[in-house]
Amino acid sequence: MRRLAAVLCVVTRPWSCVSYLSHTKSLGNINSLGGNNCNFRHRYQRSSIKSCNLIDPNSFEKVPQSLALMAKSIGKDEESKEESEEQEQSTGQAILALAIPALAGLAIDPLMTIADTVFIGRTAVSADALAGVASSAALLSFSFYIFNFLCTATTPLVASRRASGDEGGAVAVSGQAISLSLALGVILCSCLIALSQPLLEVMGTGSTGAEANDYATAFLTVRSLAAPAVLGISASTGVLRGYLDTKTPLIILLLANIVNLALDVVLITGAGMGPTGAAIATTTAEWIAVIAFLAVLGGILPSADGELGSNQLLKNKEESFSSSGQPLIVTPSLSIPPWKEVQPLIVASSSVFLRSIVLQIGLSGGAAMAARNDAASATASAAAHQIALQLWLLCSFVCDALAAASQALVADSLGRKDVITTRSVSNTIFAYSLGLGGILSMALFIGTNSGFLLDLFTKDQDIQSALGPLLAVIILAQPLNSFVFAADGVLQGASEFPYQAKTMALSVWVAVSSFIAFEYLGFGEQDTLVHVWYALVVLQLMRGFTSVLKLVESDGPIDLLAQKKNVAV
Repeated sequence: MRRLAAVLCVVTRPWSCVSYLSHTKSLGNINSLGGNNCNFRHRYQRSSIKSCNLIDPNSFEKVPQSLALMAKSIGKDEESKEESEEQEQSTGQAILALAIPALAGLAIDPLMTIADTVFIGRTAVSADALAGVASSAALLSFSFYIFNFLCTATTPLVASRRASGDEGGAVAVSGQAISLSLALGVILCSCLIALSQPLLEVMGTGSTGAEANDYATAFLTVRSLAAPAVLGISASTGVLRGYLDTKTPLIILLLANIVNLALDVVLITGAGMGPTGAAIATTTAEWIAVIAFLAVLGGILPSADGELGSNQLLKNKEESFSSSGQPLIVTPSLSIPPWKEVQPLIVASSSVFLRSIVLQIGLSGGAAMAARNDAASATASAAAHQIALQLWLLCSFVCDALAAASQALVADSLGRKDVITTRSVSNTIFAYSLGLGGILSMALFIGTNSGFLLDLFTKDQDIQSALGPLLAVIILAQPLNSFVFAADGVLQGASEFPYQAKTMALSVWVAVSSFIAFEYLGFGEQDTLVHVWYALVVLQLMRGFTSVLKLVESDGPIDLLAQKKNVAV
């Protein structure tokens, strides 16, 4: 029995059996065995396993072969477990290394508009200046947002080609994206200037008065000149993310904001130019930013990590140079490439563009229905919806940083055909997203219960009453919202753009149908505003559900449940 116990100890817990063997005289032959090697030594040893060196692997000839195989299997399982834990840790670090700078970079850009609003609001002699800026800024935000595909579609296309070793293809796609962004920027600039009055009337300047319309027209005209720069910044950011660089965009946009702030002081406070001065400041800063981006991509200025930019020369040649031994330089392409070369970029861009349009239509429809609420005054209802929507978008904005990281890392691992890393990145992203969603829910819950959020935005009792139920919906929906953004990033990294466009249309249709059911079929509370927000939650549920279907698909690019049994890695 004591001999059997000793053997089982060796098989099941080889790192702790020495203490047992030292007290077992009948097994002196085993206790006296030594050796410099051990079948149970892990790749990354722990101090608790070092005693395993006292046992010679030849001693296993004295036990049944099956037990020896069991012992080796346990050792391999332990080694695999440690390697898995280390991989998860490194994956998490890689995600955070991309997500944190991406979050800061995403947060910096809206600060330009906030700075302009603050300076105009403090120096304006009437409300007309701010009213005009509000109308034109909303139009510009919508116009620029629908072209976000220049970043979203470019990142995975560049990352997958780079990771697969096709440096020429990555550089070609990057140049095509930059060229497309500048061309679309020129077209957008022309349309905004030529159609400024009809577009501003749609945005409500016909109701705010002639003076507000004059301010809006002046602001829009100057800011439209920055359209090529804004779209160029978006495409350049996508290229840099494709090279797993989110720090360079952060630095460039930070410097652009400093320029914008300095010019606001000079032109608005000093020269008294009002909205026109704000528009000049922001437009100048954005053109400086896009020139800096192009200089980095063209190898003139250094990048933050050295993969692109003039500091490539300081890097190892194999890592920083293309396979031909030439520096990686991305410049706009002046020639029209064959359709076969640009087809991936055009298909991906078109799909994301249509998806953005459908989503914006859904959100705009929700705002329109909120203004028609019968349960509260139209003004209070619309104001509460606007506040709630800004909180929702702010939280989504934070979650989008995880999407940016997952886009690049998933595309990178798929480009290397590393399905294990792809799943590891996806699983870690989803775990982080649920944790982030919980943190956001808790922060909103504390802010709501303390009364801070209600008092921060308004003192109006009617608006606060209408806002209360909406905050409850937002709080409960944050984990879902965060997961949806993470899933978007993973699928975009896998270049599933057409699928996302189709499922977005389906999700909006289901959300609209649910609103009709809530509103006209007597389900739930008789409050149009609350029904709008229930429908928004349904929209997110459908987006999450359709994303999961693609993520777990055995023939899909992610195969989250690892249903393929014979995958080559």
